[in-house]
This record gives sequence, C-alpha cells and structure tokens, in this order.
Amino acid sequence: MTQEKLTPLERLVKVLNLGEPSQYRGHTYVNGESLYFPTGRVYGGQVIAQSLIAASKTVAPSRLPHSIHGYFIAAGDIRQDLLFDVESLRDGRSFSARRVNVTQSEGPILTAITSFQEQGQSGVEFADPMPENVPDPEGLTSAKELMEPYADKSPFAKFYAKKSPFDIRHVTPTIMLGADRESAKHDSGKQMVWMRADGHADVPQVMHRAMLALGCDQVMMEPVLRRAGLSISTPGISYASIDHSMWWYRDIDINQWHLYVQDTPTAAHGRGLGIAKVYSQDGDLVAAMTQEAMIRVPQTAAE
Repeated sequence: MTQEKLTPLERLVKVLNLGEPSQYRGHTYVNGESLYFPTGRVYGGQVIAQSLIAASKTVAPSRLPHSIHGYFIAAGDIRQDLLFDVESLRDGRSFSARRVNVTQSEGPILTAITSFQEQGQSGVEFADPMPENVPDPEGLTSAKELMEPYADKSPFAKFYAKKSPFDIRHVTPTIMLGADRESAKHDSGKQMVWMRADGHADVPQVMHRAMLALGCDQVMMEPVLRRAGLSISTPGISYASIDHSMWWYRDIDINQWHLYVQDTPTAAHGRGLGIAKVYSQDGDLVAAMTQEAMIRVPQTAAE
C-alpha cells in the first residue's frame, strides 16, 4: 500500500512500528518517521509513543510498559527521520528499565525513561470509580464533524476533520471552537472526553498502550486552556508540551471507547499542569497521566 491509500489509523500503525533495531556498544538504535501535524513540528504524543515502542523492542514479550516519563527538549522537524537510542538500564526479576534519547540532525528532541513489568503479578488492587451518568459517546458529536465546516479555513480544523486517527467526542463543550467562559468564570478546568481509534487496529497490547499515549496528547492541554478562558484559536496563543508522564494499570483496547476524566490543579509562570484518569467504557480505570505545558498568550488577547 502506498502512503496515499492509507487511512489515518493505518498510517499511525505504520509510523509506530518503526524500523529494524540494530545494536552497538550496548545501545539499541531504531529509526522512525513522523506523522503529519499542522505545526510542521514533530507531534509530542507521537514521539512519546514511538519511544515506548522502541524500548519495547529490547525487552521480553512477557513484559509490558507500565510507565513512561518524557521531557521534550526541542521541537522536531516532521520532514526528518528520528533516531531512537535505547539504553538498557536494568533487567530485574519483575521490572525492566530503559532510557530513550531521540535525536535529529540538529540534536536531541526528547529524552524518556520507561519501565516494563512482567505480567501476571498479584498485589494490592483498588481504583477510583468512573463518574456516574456520563452521556454515551454514540449520542455526542465527534470532533471530525465539528471541525469539518472549518477544514478549508484552518490547518488544525482540517487535521481534526480529516487526518486524526482518533474519534474524539467531548462530554463537556469543546474548546476547539472557542473559549469556555463559563468554566473560566467558575475557576474550573474539569472536562470529560470520549476517545477511540477511528477504525480498527489489530495490533499487540504494547501498541494499544502506545496509541493511547499518542491519543491522549490531543486533549491533555485542554483543561488548562479551559480554566484560563482560552482556546487553541485564541489570537496570538503559543503552546508546547514540556513533559509527559503516563501509567498503565490494565490492558487497553484502543478500538473501544475510553473516557478521559480531566482537570488542572494549577498554572503559573506560563506553565499549566493537566491531569487525567482514563476509564474503559465498562468502568475500569486503565491508565493515568500528567502533562505540563508552556502556554503563552498576549495579555490583550487574554483580557
């Protein structure tokens, strides 16, 4: 299949599969390419997900990723390939730790540490319940449908309408089209969003977890913008992820709906912190994540 014939989801799977690994002096090296993104920069969620897959190529199949912590160092160029340098830090009886440095011709763009755990281990178990009386995703309008009327006017609208590999449906009114003045008035960034793959991906569990890492990055900054009374269309706004942390507690099926229950506890110095708990549609808490982002906007636009 040529790239032009691939659906956005098929293209995502291809990009996440990466190249064949090679070894040199105790390090594993893997090449990768980038998805299109309207900014022309490497999409943060993509390179986090790819780092997870690159690291997974160095551990036993019985060990799945349970956490990743990444720092974005510099903006990457989507026209250049990525080089993933995986360093094995430790292989214990239960856990394997890996450090991943991602570089392009201009230098590093991301460094991450990820940990893998042997499956089937027992121990303490509990979870916060999923919120009650949440509208079903089937009754909500998708971001693709919301952004379609603006696809010819905005590259971001075109991306969400035609190129996103995910079906995103906001329970809380979306801030894609404008600021949420009511939430800002009540000093709240709380929101809930349903998301699943737009299509069907027949992939191993490690890929499902990587795809969740990529998908969540499309909504992680929204609570901060919501509470600040801003949106991605606020004139003069600029933003970028600083770091991203994620934990998986149960298996993921990216083909099924997941509910993101999100909030933001604080923002200062041009930085805001987004947090999320992720539930399967039947109520299991499957993952949790945090992300800090730089968000700047001209003072006149924020007033």
